[in-house]
Amino acid sequence: MTGTVWDDLVGQEPAVQVLRRAVEDPTAMTHAWLITGPPGSGRSNAARAFAAALQDPSGALSSHACATALAGTHPDVTVVATEGVVIRADVARPLVELAQRSPSEGRWRVIIVEDADRLNETSGNVLLKAIEEPPPRTVWVLCAPSPQDVLVTLRSRSRSVALRVPPVEAVADLLVRRDGVEPGLALVAARAAQSHIGIARRLARDPEARARRSRVLALAASVRGVGDAVLAAGELVDVAQTEAKAATEHRDAAERTELLRSMGAEASATLPPALRSQVRQLEEEQKRRATRSQRDVLDRAMLDLLSFYRDVLVVQLGAEVDVVNAEHEDQVRAVAASSRPEQTVHRMDAIGLARTRLSGNVAPLLAVEAMMIALRPQV
Repeated sequence: MTGTVWDDLVGQEPAVQVLRRAVEDPTAMTHAWLITGPPGSGRSNAARAFAAALQDPSGALSSHACATALAGTHPDVTVVATEGVVIRADVARPLVELAQRSPSEGRWRVIIVEDADRLNETSGNVLLKAIEEPPPRTVWVLCAPSPQDVLVTLRSRSRSVALRVPPVEAVADLLVRRDGVEPGLALVAARAAQSHIGIARRLARDPEARARRSRVLALAASVRGVGDAVLAAGELVDVAQTEAKAATEHRDAAERTELLRSMGAEASATLPPALRSQVRQLEEEQKRRATRSQRDVLDRAMLDLLSFYRDVLVVQLGAEVDVVNAEHEDQVRAVAASSRPEQTVHRMDAIGLARTRLSGNVAPLLAVEAMMIALRPQV
């Protein structure tokens, strides 16, 4: 295997330069890092690449240390990624103990917290002392969309490295090079994903994902009145629930089977009272994961709608920039011709408000219904 751990960080040359220098120069190294950047910029990839290079400064993909660090199997690289709405204190406490241990095999003990913006005040305070004064060979790498999303006590003790939105062409080239995607499809997927690498990859490789996205964009032109808006909202929430269930159902069943097996109760028709609390705890965790999955699907749909109205505004203003949704340009132009720029901005504001409400735990159907009603044509 040729190449280095940095190869997939497309369009992030300034950030890579900072991280590589820290690997190579002890005076540039520090105990806590905060990697920030918009969704899809590669925060997690950058954190894992940094962890791999800390274990083997050559950064060669052929290196065992680098390969295991990237794969998540290196004994001294721990990755924490929550599937709940927040990272709770009971998840944070074991990390404090882990941080005190010397590396067992590698050069550094690296703890990556992928969703540091989901640390609340309680769990953040649990980690504070460990991040503030870690042992000499422990490194914390926090990831978040922006520094403002992280508790001020944590970000003030970390060195920030900012990622940027990579160019569409760079993302398309990565899909061609890494995944063997046809160049034309890779460019369409990268543009539709607005340079979000993970979403671009899914759109390029999954025809069903492209079809779901097309259905979401079609809703923008289908809403003519309040009745249409309510029906469209119900459809969108149903699709999100179905997709979230499909993504978690098999895993939920496997986790329950494994838990029962470990407790020696897999063949029992009725669980003993002493074991019910553990099963109930697992079910509650799975429910939180399903809730986050549904909200993530809805948020992605809202971002797709935002990209559609961005294109509408581009056409209305005659801006000389490419549209994001080139394959839906006829729909874009039809909506642009039947509305004014002021209404397009109003619609984009409504989508932004719905995203805020969703993140604030408003019932998804209520948030989406209010958004859809705001998208209907105005006199």
